[in-house]
Amino acid sequence: MKFFPLLWSSLWRKKIRTIFTLLSIFIAFVLFGLLMTIRTAFSFGVDIAGIDRLVLIHKVSLIMPLPVSYLPRLQATQGVTLATHNTWFGGVYQDPANFFAQIVVDPEPFLELYPEYRLPPEQKQAWLADRQGAVVGADLARRFGWKLGDRIPIRGTIWQPKSGTVWDFNIAGIYDGDAGVDKTQFFFRYDYLDENRRQGAGLVGWYVVKIDDPSQATAMGAKFDEMFANSSAETKTTTEKGFVDGFAKQVGDIGSIMIAILVAVLFTMLLVAANTMAQSVRERTSEIGVLKTLGFSEPAILTLVLGESVLIAMLGGGLGLLLAWAIVQQGDPTGGMLPIFVLPSRDVAIGAALILVLGLVAGAMPAITAMRLRITEALRRA
Repeated sequence: MKFFPLLWSSLWRKKIRTIFTLLSIFIAFVLFGLLMTIRTAFSFGVDIAGIDRLVLIHKVSLIMPLPVSYLPRLQATQGVTLATHNTWFGGVYQDPANFFAQIVVDPEPFLELYPEYRLPPEQKQAWLADRQGAVVGADLARRFGWKLGDRIPIRGTIWQPKSGTVWDFNIAGIYDGDAGVDKTQFFFRYDYLDENRRQGAGLVGWYVVKIDDPSQATAMGAKFDEMFANSSAETKTTTEKGFVDGFAKQVGDIGSIMIAILVAVLFTMLLVAANTMAQSVRERTSEIGVLKTLGFSEPAILTLVLGESVLIAMLGGGLGLLLAWAIVQQGDPTGGMLPIFVLPSRDVAIGAALILVLGLVAGAMPAITAMRLRITEALRRA
C-alpha cells in the first residue's frame, strides 16, 4: 500500500490514453457479465437437472407422442422409484408474442418428482380438487398480473378442445423455487386434456423416470429402450440433464457461441492493455533509472509495473462487472423469453479471476523489460 500513490500518479500520466483503456476494459467486462447471463438463460435447468431422473422420448423425434400404456410397465420395473409423463401443450395466450411453456402433467407424481418446485400445501390440494386447475410460476404470474382464482383462456394449437378453440383454466397455485428454477411455466392436469381433446386420446409427450441408483442410469436407459423395442413407438432414453441440454441446443449451441465471442473480446482487450503498459514503460525509462538509482530493487520495479497493470484492469473490469450485475438485477428485459435471467456467482468469480489474469499478463513483458533495464542505459535515453 505504501507504493499506491506512486502507482496512482503513474496511471494518470497520460489521462486520455488511460481513460480509453479503462473504457475498453469496462465495456469488455460488461459484455462478459451479460453474455454469461444469456448463456445461463439458454441452458436453464441443465445445472439443476436430477442425476437420478431419466427421460424417455419417441425414438424418431421429441414431437412424436408415446402411448400412456407404457406407464404401468415403467412403474413395475425393478430399480424404478417413480415414473410419470409430461406433454407439451403449445397454446397461445391472447397473442403469439406472449410465449411461455405450457406442460401437461399428472399433479401428484409430478410434484413428488420435482421437489424444487415449491407449492404451498393448500394450493396443492386446490389443484387436485379442480380438473381445470393450473399451477403457474411466480415470475409468470407477476408478468401477467395473475392471482389465485383467476380464469385463464388459452387457445389450442397442437391440441384442440372438442368444442371451440379455447381451453379455460383456473389458477389453483403459484409455485416458487430457488435461483436456477424456471418460474415462468404453466402446468395443468393430464386428465383434463385427455378427456376434452378432439384427437390423441391416450397419448403423452415423454416420460420421466426416477431411479434408485443414479450410477445405473446407462443400464436402466438401455433396459427401458429394450422393453419397447420393435413396438409401434420405440423409445430413446437419456438422462434429464442430457434431455434439457439437447432441448436448449435446438436453437444452437449458445454456450459455445458466447464463449467464442468472449474469447475474441478479452483477447483484444489483452492486446490493448499490453500496448498501453508497453508505451507507459517506454515513456518512463528515465524515471525507472532514477528509481533504481534511489535504491529500488529489481523485484520492486517489477511489482510497480505489474501493480499498475493490475490496477487499471481492476478499475475497468470491476466497474464493468458491477454494471452488468446491476443490469441483471432489473430482471428479464425480453418479457419472458429468457425465463432465468441471473448472473451466477460462479461466473462473477470467473470474471474476477479473468480481471486479475488480464492485468498480470498485460503487464508481464513491460514489467520484465523495466526490471532488466540498466541504470546507465535508462539515464542515457533521458
